[in-house]
Amino acid sequence: MAQYDLLVIGSGPAGQKAAVQAAKLGKTVGIIERKAVVGGVSTNTGTIPSKALREAVLYLSGFRQRNLYGAGYRLKKTVTIEDLAFRANHIIKSEIEVVKDQMARNRIDLIYGEASFVDPHRLLVQHAGTSTEHYAHVIVIAVGTVPTRPANIPFDSHTIIDTDGLITLKRLPTSMVIVGGGVIGTEYASILAMIGVPIVLIDKRPRLLEFVDAQIIDTLQRQMTDIGVTLCHEEEVVGIRKESDGQVTVSLSHRPPITTTTLMYAIGRIGATKKLNLEAVGITPDVRGRVMVNDHFQTAIPHIYAAGDVIGFPALASTSMQQGRHAACHAFGHPDHTDTDLLPYGIYAIPEISMVGRSEEDLAKAGIHYGVGVAHYREIARGQLTGDETGMLKLLFHAHTHTLLGVHIIGEGATELIHIGQAIMAYRGKIDYFIDTVFNYPTLAECYKVAALDGINRLPRPWPGRRETT
Repeated sequence: MAQYDLLVIGSGPAGQKAAVQAAKLGKTVGIIERKAVVGGVSTNTGTIPSKALREAVLYLSGFRQRNLYGAGYRLKKTVTIEDLAFRANHIIKSEIEVVKDQMARNRIDLIYGEASFVDPHRLLVQHAGTSTEHYAHVIVIAVGTVPTRPANIPFDSHTIIDTDGLITLKRLPTSMVIVGGGVIGTEYASILAMIGVPIVLIDKRPRLLEFVDAQIIDTLQRQMTDIGVTLCHEEEVVGIRKESDGQVTVSLSHRPPITTTTLMYAIGRIGATKKLNLEAVGITPDVRGRVMVNDHFQTAIPHIYAAGDVIGFPALASTSMQQGRHAACHAFGHPDHTDTDLLPYGIYAIPEISMVGRSEEDLAKAGIHYGVGVAHYREIARGQLTGDETGMLKLLFHAHTHTLLGVHIIGEGATELIHIGQAIMAYRGKIDYFIDTVFNYPTLAECYKVAALDGINRLPRPWPGRRETT
C-alpha cells in the first residue's frame, strides 16, 4: 500500500493547486484522476474549451472590427465546427501537457482510476480491472461537478445535449434552444449567436444573471438580442420531445411550442461525489452532491478537505485554485488567508462581464450612502480603436469617504480590467486615486479616471477640489 502525506482526488484547478502547494512544503503527494487525461472539467470540457471557442468565434466572425467595417463584416463567411474545434483542441492539448509537466516537476504521483473511501485515511483506486489501496494523512476532495441530467430529459449526445456536450458535436446546429439562463447558458447563447446560429434562451427568472448589476445586464441583453438571441424570461419548459424527423419540440408554459434542431439543457451542475463512498467516513453530501466545509475547507472529518466546484458557489476556476492552495496550507500548518470579500467574477459572454465588491442593491439594503460613476467605452479613445462602443465601466463608492466599494464592467477586456479596481479595494483605497493618477493613453484603464470624475461630479453636495471632466 502506497503512503502519502496528501492524496488529492481530482486533477482540476483545485486539485492541482492543493497538490503543488503541499509538494512545495516538502510533502509526499499523489493525485488521483478518474479520466484518461488530467485537468478536470476546466481543461477538457468547461473553462478552457468554452473560452477557446469564444476566442475562435470572435476572430472568425470579425466581431471586434464590425464597428469599423460595418455589421456585415466577416473574416470567414461560413464557420464550421472544424474551425472552432481546431483552436480548442490545440489549447486543450497544451494545457494537459502543462499540468502533467507541473506534476512531474514537483514529484507528484499521477494515479489514474476511480477513487472511493475505504476508511478516513485509505482510498481504493480501481482502474482497468485492477484495484489498489493508498493511504494518506490528509485527503483533499476536488472531484468537481457534472451536468444535471434529469431522467425525464431524453439526452442523446447530438440532438439533446448537456453543457459538456457542445464541443463533441459533429456539426454546428442550424438552430438551438438553451434551457437555463445561468452563466453557462448565457455564454453559449451569445457565442453561438455570433456565428449566425438562431438561439432561443429560456429562463424562469425575469432577467439574466440576477446576481449581476442590473444596468450591466440591460446592456448585455440588448446586445444579445442584436446578434440574434431570442430571450424568453419568466418561462418554463413543460415538455421536450424528439420528433421522427430528428428535430426537437419544446413545450412551454406560456408560449407556443418551439421546434429546433438542437437543445442544450443548462440548468445547473451537481457534485461528482456519487462514487466516492463518502458515507463510509461520515461525510454526507447535500441533495446536489456538494460537500459542506468550514472556512479552511475542512469537511466533517478534520483531515479530509474539499475544494473547488464540489463545495458549491462561487464555483469558478479562479476561486477553486485558491481554495485548493488554502486547504493544503491549513492542513500542514502553513499560514494562509483568502479574502473572500474581494472575489472577482468573470462571465465570458459576448460581450464579457466582470465585477468585484458590492452591488447597488447590496449598498441600498445596507443603508450606505453611495455614489455612482460611469465611463462608456465610446468616450474612450481605446474603445474606438478596439471597435467596442457599447462597453461600460461602473464604479460604486462611499459618498462621504470616497472609498471604492464595487466595480462592474461590461465590454472588451472586462475580466482583465477588473483587477485594477480589485487592487484598490484590497487596500481600502478611494476613487480619488483614479482622479489623481496618470493612465497610459489610449487605454481602457482610462475608464477608471473618467468614471471617478463622473461619480464625484454627480455628488449633490460641494466637494473641495471638484474636478471637471474633459
